[in-house]
Amino acid sequence: MIKGNMYSDAELIAAIGSGDQLNNAIFFIYQQYSQTIQSFILANSGTPPDAEDIFQETVVTFIDLVKKGKFRGEASVKTFLTAIARNLWLNEMKKRTRSGIREKAFETRRDGIEMDVSQYIANREVKQQFLAVLGKLGEPCKKLLTLFYYENLSMKDIVHHLPYENEQVVRNKKYKCLQALTELVKQNPVIANMVNQQTD
Repeated sequence: MIKGNMYSDAELIAAIGSGDQLNNAIFFIYQQYSQTIQSFILANSGTPPDAEDIFQETVVTFIDLVKKGKFRGEASVKTFLTAIARNLWLNEMKKRTRSGIREKAFETRRDGIEMDVSQYIANREVKQQFLAVLGKLGEPCKKLLTLFYYENLSMKDIVHHLPYENEQVVRNKKYKCLQALTELVKQNPVIANMVNQQTD
């Protein structure tokens, strides 16, 4: 049984999978794991805005993975979330620099969980399906997130493609778009299900 706002790993996965308790499940993830994930990013050369961004992306990715049946319970939710965050942050660091810090900061063993997550993030089919969800955010957010995640452009490059004044404005807009994406999933589980159902 679920007591109050507490979920076991199995109950959390069931709540996300069924969709009827998705809001509570997401709130629980924020309560229980936000500090752990953000501390991990801060300990690996990230800034507070980086940590917030990566945690938002981690939650959205985790929900999508659970709905696709990619979480098999072979590790704890905490370990799985950390693996997602590690991969997202490593990808971000690769965009920012081509040498040195990215490899030194991640001298960790690449276990099966991490490889599964890495392959998922790189999967073109999943990316194409997720574009349908991004479209629900409106054209400005879709363009920004598409350039950043799918075209792999840096913040500096995006300034030249979109009508934003500087890199900080782009960063702020990206963060707001990620928040909107999370809210979209929280408020309308049907949107999250689109990623499962869209196979063409």
